[in-house]
Amino acid sequence: MLNKIWAGFFFVALAAAALRSFYDGDATVWAAMVAAAFEMAKTAFEIALGLTGMMCLWLGIMRLGEQGGAVDLLARGFGPLLRRLFPGIPAGHPAMGSIVMNMAANMLGLDNAATPLGLKAMKELQSLNPDKQRATDDQILFLVINTSAVTIIPVAIFVYRAQMGAADPTDVFIPLLIATFCSTMVGLLVTAAVQRLRLADPVVLAYLGGATLAVAGLVLYFGSLDRETLEARSSILSNFLIFGVILAFLGLAVIRRVPVYETFVQGAKEGFEVAVGIIPYLVAMLVAIGVFRASGALDLLLDGVRYGAAGLGMDTRWVDGLPTALMRPLSGSGARGMMLETMKTHGADSFAGRLASVIQGSTETTFYTLAVYFGSVGIQRERHAVACGLAADLGGFLAAIAVCYLFFG
Repeated sequence: MLNKIWAGFFFVALAAAALRSFYDGDATVWAAMVAAAFEMAKTAFEIALGLTGMMCLWLGIMRLGEQGGAVDLLARGFGPLLRRLFPGIPAGHPAMGSIVMNMAANMLGLDNAATPLGLKAMKELQSLNPDKQRATDDQILFLVINTSAVTIIPVAIFVYRAQMGAADPTDVFIPLLIATFCSTMVGLLVTAAVQRLRLADPVVLAYLGGATLAVAGLVLYFGSLDRETLEARSSILSNFLIFGVILAFLGLAVIRRVPVYETFVQGAKEGFEVAVGIIPYLVAMLVAIGVFRASGALDLLLDGVRYGAAGLGMDTRWVDGLPTALMRPLSGSGARGMMLETMKTHGADSFAGRLASVIQGSTETTFYTLAVYFGSVGIQRERHAVACGLAADLGGFLAAIAVCYLFFG
């Protein structure tokens, strides 16, 4: 999929440039595309280089949280809910433990831990599957929850925003939390409707109802404030919560007598490796996107959508976040490239830059997750998994637009 997307950027750019040269006589488009390729390659390297310190800091903190027992606490906290959402898993089966740990790791943004735990959970679920080529209801629900990806600490988004010059990189924290919650709820409700899951259970209602009330309370509270007060209090709350998590991770590590300094350094080393390791991928994707925009193809697409939205009397600022939204279900690196390109073009603190950041953090890469998780156990008939996953993506996108207008509109 990624190979086709990457090559598609260049072929569409080539076609758009050829049309501009032939019909408009615009010979400068070719020079602009070459210049964009070199410029974006330089930009990709600078972004990755600037990410090193931030990635070392955050992955060091995340390692403290992991070793200090934050994952275990989340796992125990959400265990009663997950046992009711996955009725096909027998009591005491190892699949439930892997699912709970995977969810907890995802919430904390521990991708390195979440993926192997997710693959292990899918393998355990496959052991309960009577038809090894056809996805079970439990496997589909597990996949959809993973693609909607509730993340309490969206570390990567903060890091990229800081590198792109955002005055307050964490100002998208509350909007992102609301959007990712909406994405997960849409995915869960759609999947539950298809599978006829019993959500009227008192325990399920307590968890989902409590979370919904908390998110609704945030929306109502911030919606009642004027713009200046909203921005100030949102920033205070976001940074307070994030710093509180850091202190909690450190405190848990101390209580468990984890060697704090050495553990932090181990995580920080991973951060350095991650920052350096993404350079080739950033260069490849940002160059393709830069050429795509320089050819005029991206602007033509967005102008068409913008024209249609304006014709319906809608505000059109959300259109600039559309490339990230369209790419998100298909390719994680492609969506990341679109987010970075949007922030570079419009500014990290622009409405478009913030919207792209919230969209990027509100869902996961549906098709990639499906291919990896189902492919690891040989499932060929995914049933309603794709439709439910895309429904979650759409819910996250619409919620991201609404919440960005509320906070930054």
